[in-house]
Amino acid sequence: MNQQARIDAQTTPGATRALAKFVAEARTASFDDKTFHRARYHALDTIGALIAGAVQETTETTVKAVRATGAGGEVPVPGRGERFDMTTAALIAGTAGHGLEVDDGYRAGSVHPGTVIVPAALAAAWQTRCDGDTFLRSIIAGYEVMCRISAAIHPRARWRGFHNTPATGVFGATAVWCVMKGLDEDAVESAFGAACSTASGLFTFLHGGEVKRLHAGFGARSGLLSGVLAENGLQGPPGCLEVRDGFFHAYAGGDTGEFDYSTLDILSVGTGSPHAMTECYIKPYACCRHIHGPIDALTLLMREHDFTADKIEAMHVGTYRVAAAHDLRTWSSFTGSQMSIPFVLASAARFGRADIDVFDAAHRADPETAALAERVSVDVDPECEADYPRTRPARVTVTLKDGRRVDHRVDQPYGSPGNPLDEAALEAKFMTLATLVFDEAEARSIAASLWAVHDTADMRPLVESLARAS
Repeated sequence: MNQQARIDAQTTPGATRALAKFVAEARTASFDDKTFHRARYHALDTIGALIAGAVQETTETTVKAVRATGAGGEVPVPGRGERFDMTTAALIAGTAGHGLEVDDGYRAGSVHPGTVIVPAALAAAWQTRCDGDTFLRSIIAGYEVMCRISAAIHPRARWRGFHNTPATGVFGATAVWCVMKGLDEDAVESAFGAACSTASGLFTFLHGGEVKRLHAGFGARSGLLSGVLAENGLQGPPGCLEVRDGFFHAYAGGDTGEFDYSTLDILSVGTGSPHAMTECYIKPYACCRHIHGPIDALTLLMREHDFTADKIEAMHVGTYRVAAAHDLRTWSSFTGSQMSIPFVLASAARFGRADIDVFDAAHRADPETAALAERVSVDVDPECEADYPRTRPARVTVTLKDGRRVDHRVDQPYGSPGNPLDEAALEAKFMTLATLVFDEAEARSIAASLWAVHDTADMRPLVESLARAS
């Protein structure tokens, strides 16, 4: 950063400088007990997702691809036996974590922070041999940066075709490295400037393929690299978020003149006080979060009105526009099925759940599920649209073959801060995921270590324990 730009940034700090200051101070900041608890809570949830996704097909493909490029190193990857360099380990772990649609999220930004931030933090923690306190602080900072930026651009970035998880995750992963290395404000701002030029990710995955699985990994890898570049002297552009030609300008309508990002109070955008992490949700179902409200509504209706899938004549979902875009009528791919409101609701009605196995090839080809899915309609409900993104509302109306018509609206899907999974339910979810790779005793030991991570003097043994023997 040149001298005049540095003076200008310090005199009239914008969003970039405000976040850089937060990150620079995070290593010694006095975070409250609630925020530290949420950091452990989300680390446990995300690591379960990393382990379970470690053996999925897209993760295997990614490992083969990076091996073909000559990638190697000593950093372990949760749930796997191979070793890689730090940024490649983060790429693979992020891909694994985002691969099964069981990762956490932040409603106000429509973003999945854990599966970018935690893989970056694990790889960086092994590399730096930091203590558990620094590990948690880096996660808190990463969530704060990623969540606040995503809240500032949502939903405008979505309508431009951008996927917020990798596009904003790169800044969060950058923050992770900056906290672990204790970089000052100038270096953090330079690191954000590098991250800004790597921000990417499109919603093309709704049209097929499995590239979405890699999105979190892309953000984790590029974010760590951006931090290392700045640490080694790269000068990034100041104010990369808010300047003309910057991130907000390109991704979220700054070019239209409708929004003035130069005066944005970035640390108050979205929800969560004092930190955004406290408002992140946990997924109880293995599908797109926009579909969780309809699942909850349908489940409640089936229980309260005592009917089964074979009694359903039709289902209608009224929801907000971002969610209604998931009225996908093909589900031949794993990703497509997890993004499709008709397929997910038909499956939930028939099997009473939306676990990972519901989206396998056999279920996707099931003619009875397809027949019920064809009787699911979706549209934008004006009241739901008005309430989003303050809440994630959905109204499900079920017409039964006996002539009854019942409906229910959900505003806070299960797993949200207002309707949370308690620690027992969270650990049960972790065990379900972790025991896909480890035995029960190993999984319980990992969970216990993660709950106690705050007191860990050296993170390397804990990160090593997450790896599977070769």
